[in-house]
Amino acid sequence: MRSATAQAVPPSAPGWLLRFGLAFGLLNTLLTFENRWPGFGVAYMPRLSFELCLAVVALMGWVVWRGGLSARAGWVWSLAFMGLVLVRYANVTAPAVMGRPVNVYWDGRHAGELLRVAAQAMPGWQLAAAIVALLVGGLLLALVVRWSIGVLARCLVWSPPRPWLLSGVGACALSFAAYVPDQRDTRWFFSLPIAPTLLQQGQLLAQVWLPGQARAALGPSPGFDGDLSGLVGARGPADVLLVFAESYGAITFDDAVQAAALAEPRAGLSRAIEHSGRFVVSARVTAPTFGGSSWLSHAALLSGVDTSDPADNDLLMTSQRPTLVRHFARHGYRTVGWMPGLKRPWPEGSFYGFDRLADDAGIGYQGPDFGYWRIPDQAAMALLQVQELDRTSPREPHFAVFATTSTHAPFHPLAPFTTDWQALTGPGAYRATDATAQTASGSLVQALPNYLEGMRYQHAWMADYLGNRAPRPLVMVIVGDHQPPSLVSGRGAPWDVPVHVVGDDPALLQRLLGSGFVPGLTPPSNALGSMPTLTSVLLKAFDAPGAHETLGIEHVVRPDDPALSKDRSLPGS
Repeated sequence: MRSATAQAVPPSAPGWLLRFGLAFGLLNTLLTFENRWPGFGVAYMPRLSFELCLAVVALMGWVVWRGGLSARAGWVWSLAFMGLVLVRYANVTAPAVMGRPVNVYWDGRHAGELLRVAAQAMPGWQLAAAIVALLVGGLLLALVVRWSIGVLARCLVWSPPRPWLLSGVGACALSFAAYVPDQRDTRWFFSLPIAPTLLQQGQLLAQVWLPGQARAALGPSPGFDGDLSGLVGARGPADVLLVFAESYGAITFDDAVQAAALAEPRAGLSRAIEHSGRFVVSARVTAPTFGGSSWLSHAALLSGVDTSDPADNDLLMTSQRPTLVRHFARHGYRTVGWMPGLKRPWPEGSFYGFDRLADDAGIGYQGPDFGYWRIPDQAAMALLQVQELDRTSPREPHFAVFATTSTHAPFHPLAPFTTDWQALTGPGAYRATDATAQTASGSLVQALPNYLEGMRYQHAWMADYLGNRAPRPLVMVIVGDHQPPSLVSGRGAPWDVPVHVVGDDPALLQRLLGSGFVPGLTPPSNALGSMPTLTSVLLKAFDAPGAHETLGIEHVVRPDDPALSKDRSLPGS
């Protein structure tokens, strides 16, 4: 039955326009705001929302059908609208903070952990205040939305004919015509619609969850048919340590401010490599992710398959594709996954085929916690050295994959560097005051200074490890998993990350010089390709060619690079 208000006499034009304009304006603001960069705030943007125009048309149809808007229906409409507001916030915040579009499936699965990271980085009173503000703000938002939708519904109760319905349809059509796909801006005065994001994320979830939809074809795997003979020297097979350096991006070389701030730590790392009798070559590759989702880079490099689409990564984890881990295991290596940031069961990890997969609880760290990523990288490396890489007694060669965490956002608290590596393996690792002081001094708003301090820490422990602790023979591959978030790397930064290969055998590194690598720690300006390209390059280098295939290229060593001084030049350079 139609409500009595359906036949009510229309109100005066000024009063109607005032109420309609106020309600429409409030709702429009909630669907058109943009990110206030840098940070998580929002900024008002005076544009028109496509979704709101469509919603007004739908609300008109509801009023025609039902004769009005009941209290229950009003709250249903309000909750649906608030869902759109949340999607809008994620849609504009993720690119600004993480440097990549929002991904409901993957970001949703890890949202809880991200919230725990943020909570542990804040003092208790700030956390309590944030929770109260969130609850109160959410309640106020719900009341404003419910009031605005109710006002719109009452304004749309109109005796037939309803010319406003045709006007709304026209506005929606105009808004849709104004939208240009794949562009961050829209023409004229319309805001970027939310509908494409909803459609894309819905398709992604369908591919993951619906039977038969997850059979998207993965790209070909590289050839894992070599014999790793290029790793065998006079002392036998070399250990291979693959370090995924958290948030280690090419921005640390490309940005003049960051490069200058890290010049001395890099020089110290170069000197340590040189004085240890080792060599280093470097390149840059394009990561499949930006600002987060490190597992995509791990999977891309270890499998040689493109994982830039998270749905492909999910499909990969269910497949029987070959991996670097299984490749090394077939040739007599003990394979170890060293994952101090892994805090929960990870059944997908069986895809890689590690002999041992050590997580946060399994590494054996006994010192105080340093924030959410509680195990400092230097301590994790010390434990890996003692438990797996020690060569005081004969053992099989090792292939170890170490994913660091200390340089993970928010880049604090940070443990102090120490030269007493042995102490890091027992209960005397650090003092409790070290962790509490770092937690109290950290600040979420000072991302760049905290990030640079984390990079200095990374260079310091790597330099000391390579100079004084690393076993021989050893090939250490250091690759960034992704650029740091846009809060550090800025807008429009490429997805490139550096990769360094440090080794005792100059012939091995010589084979990398023809594939986009250059001597020293500074990578070239051009990427050699994607992360799977790096997999193929490393596989080729690990297989020793005949003497006539050593590339024999003429490569000039840069005189300003202390890592490869004249008396430490690579053969053929």
